[in-house]
Amino acid sequence: MANGFGSMYIGASGLQSAQNALNTTANNLANVNTDGYVRQQVRFSDKRYDLLQQPTIRTNMHQSGLGVSIGDVVHARDIFLDKSYRLESGREAFYGVCYETTSYVEDLFQELDGEEFKQSVENLWTAFQELAKTPADSVTQNLVIQKAELLVSRSQSLYTEFQNYQANIDAQIVDDIKAVNEIGDRIYELNLEIQKVESNGVETAMTLRDERDLLLDELSAYANIDVREDSYGFVHVSMEGVEFINEMGCFHLSTFKEKGTAFSTPYWPHLSDLETGQYVAAFRTEGEISSEMNTDVGSIKAKLLMRGDTFGTYADLLDAEAYSKIEDRLMVECEAQVDLLFHSIITTMNDIFSPTMDYEVTAGNELYDADGNVIYAAGSNIKILDEEKASVGADEQLPPRELFERIGVERYTVAYDAEGNEVYVYNEEDPSDSNTLYRIGNIQVNEDLTKQVTLLPAFTQDGAVNYALGEELAAAWDVTGMHINPGDQYPCTFQGFYDKMIGNLGTTGSIYKSSRDTLTNTVMSVDNKRDQIMGVSSDEELTKLIKYQSAYNASSRYMNVISQMTELIVTGLI
Repeated sequence: MANGFGSMYIGASGLQSAQNALNTTANNLANVNTDGYVRQQVRFSDKRYDLLQQPTIRTNMHQSGLGVSIGDVVHARDIFLDKSYRLESGREAFYGVCYETTSYVEDLFQELDGEEFKQSVENLWTAFQELAKTPADSVTQNLVIQKAELLVSRSQSLYTEFQNYQANIDAQIVDDIKAVNEIGDRIYELNLEIQKVESNGVETAMTLRDERDLLLDELSAYANIDVREDSYGFVHVSMEGVEFINEMGCFHLSTFKEKGTAFSTPYWPHLSDLETGQYVAAFRTEGEISSEMNTDVGSIKAKLLMRGDTFGTYADLLDAEAYSKIEDRLMVECEAQVDLLFHSIITTMNDIFSPTMDYEVTAGNELYDADGNVIYAAGSNIKILDEEKASVGADEQLPPRELFERIGVERYTVAYDAEGNEVYVYNEEDPSDSNTLYRIGNIQVNEDLTKQVTLLPAFTQDGAVNYALGEELAAAWDVTGMHINPGDQYPCTFQGFYDKMIGNLGTTGSIYKSSRDTLTNTVMSVDNKRDQIMGVSSDEELTKLIKYQSAYNASSRYMNVISQMTELIVTGLI
């Protein structure tokens, strides 16, 4: 009877193990389309054996087994594939943002109000070609005024669109920081819940782990993270080299507003001194961007780079030191390039209409204001109107009017020499005062000219039509003196500058697209390898379902036989 009841234990263990295996397989099938679900695999093991007789020299050990049990339910993951997936996913997000921004900027250049920005430059060129033929004709003068106003308007519109898109990116950064903090909080909560479930050393919190791993995958697209799980099942997360989640909690990111632009910059509040305004930036945007140094990871960093920290002006492209501060900041660099093209065109035209020359103030030739106060002492190096080369408009007055004027800043200040003669001193651009710059947003077509186009300089001072002036204006468009940045070795014309700018933008976009597409394929490849380990195959699970159902049926029949045998023995003894 002992052996009979021992056989019942074996059959019962088979029924129980097969039932548990069926439940696990059914759970896998139910979650075949659940995001982040990791399949569970049953591992069987022997139950303990009862020793019936110690082995001797002549006999083997006699023992009786008690059947089978579930040794473990495996939660299959590969930490190395997870790490690779998260790194490549972050890179894909980085270059995806870069390509998206580049594509949008290209659209702005070519679809401004349904017409390419380049057309406004070419229209002004055409107007000056016509003016060269008949400089004193009011019709051609009016054409120049109209096309000049169009260039100012379109330049301002394009520049405003750039600034609006920077604001849009900035809003995205704020939303991303909020999402990162929410993900971090949830991961910390899951850490605590997993510890509670697994603290007895019996259960594994598989569903909670699946949710946590899915959140870590999501977090990896925002920033470069490093994940480490300790022996207690608690996940520690570092972001951009700084601890983000540990046993103390989740250290939130925050943002502060940059002076001048009000752009949001992420920082670590727990590492910063808010009272003194010393902020520890969460993302480093300086230095080389490369895969070797893992500095090209995460959508937030890409957005910070694409947006930049300021609004670009032509001054950012005048020397290598200034350019180094905006290089790779796509929006800022594009703003600076458009502003440089605008600045070069309007200052070139102004200098032809109202020419200046260098002048050194010498002792005894100081310049005075109307009250007799010295305003330019000996040794001052200034620019003054070159009266010999100057042309005049229909009113025959000096100084000649510039075509484009700075809002609130006159081109000349009237000074007086020792004999009381008027000297027109050019008010030069001051980099420290943006209002003095010939830049987008600070320029308008001369109001006197818009009211009376015949005031446009077109005559020599003796009253003759100045055809040489018209030829000089037309020829200025053929001068190859522009460089797209300090590293550009090939000078170009105004129109060539635009073509080079668009060409460089297209090349940059192509590189970003190629990198994104390559990384998309890499992410898919790594994800497929992960699916082979942790993904649920309905065909495989259905096969297991049939296998475990057959095992359950076999154990059931076995139990029926033992039951019938026991009943026969008991009834036979009566």
